[in-house]
Amino acid sequence: MSKNPTTIPRRQLGRQLRELRQSVGLSLADAARLIERGAGTLQRLEKGENPRIRQLDIEALCKLYDVPEDHMQQLKELALQSDRRTRPADDSFWWTRYEDLIPADFETYMSLESAAERITMYQPDTVPGIIQTAEYARALDRAFFGSDTVMELEQRVQVRMQRQVAITRRLSPIEVDLLIDEAVLRRVAGSRRIMAAQLRRLADTPPNVRVRVIAFCAGFPMGGHVGPFVMLEFPNDPSTGMPVEPTTVYVESYGTRLYFDSEADVSRYREAYVRIRRVALGEAESRHLLRSVAKEYEA
Repeated sequence: MSKNPTTIPRRQLGRQLRELRQSVGLSLADAARLIERGAGTLQRLEKGENPRIRQLDIEALCKLYDVPEDHMQQLKELALQSDRRTRPADDSFWWTRYEDLIPADFETYMSLESAAERITMYQPDTVPGIIQTAEYARALDRAFFGSDTVMELEQRVQVRMQRQVAITRRLSPIEVDLLIDEAVLRRVAGSRRIMAAQLRRLADTPPNVRVRVIAFCAGFPMGGHVGPFVMLEFPNDPSTGMPVEPTTVYVESYGTRLYFDSEADVSRYREAYVRIRRVALGEAESRHLLRSVAKEYEA
């Protein structure tokens, strides 16, 4: 199956084209007809899902929307950055080396994660991949991807480890605020030894990664079950002073990945995070609990 991963430039291009079309009062179908392209093609372009972007289409749309020349050149540059065929041979899209193992919709998340400056996470059942030890990741993947070869499993672990560079790099490491349920500490992945090492890793994160535990005694701060979610916030573009991407919430469940960036959806998840954080242990108390449970596993 072909993969059409969304990249940050592609999403930016699509959003700008959609806003330009709406500003001149054209429907998607009318705009597509006037540039002699299919409505589906234009829709994928506006949603940032088209991996093959024609400069002629960008020019035609800009003329249709009466876009000034300098703005058109900016959009054409975004199109060049978005097209896989014109990507520079650097490590900006390192995960494409593993694209046979990474679902296309998760490549979207990887692109967003690599561009974020702050990540807020709630995890009720497992340690998030960006802070997993290699052995913890291997134990989970061995169970979930039971038909994988040893090499494929190791490549999956390598992807997790490569993602963690974002929180340990010297320049502008990602700020991470993580809330984890006490169930994450108690549910064994692999072995007691693996769990002890993983909990110590959580207790000894660098200063830009803040971990707080929701103890069992905190009850249900939302009145029921809340699934895992990630909120990604992005730095400002120096040329515009605006974030390069709107704050985006990522929600993953079994076989489903969803992305929300409307103000209403983001506010709802932000409020949930604040309510859950109110009953969480402080950072120092959380580190103490993590080390205490690690000792139990080691005993």
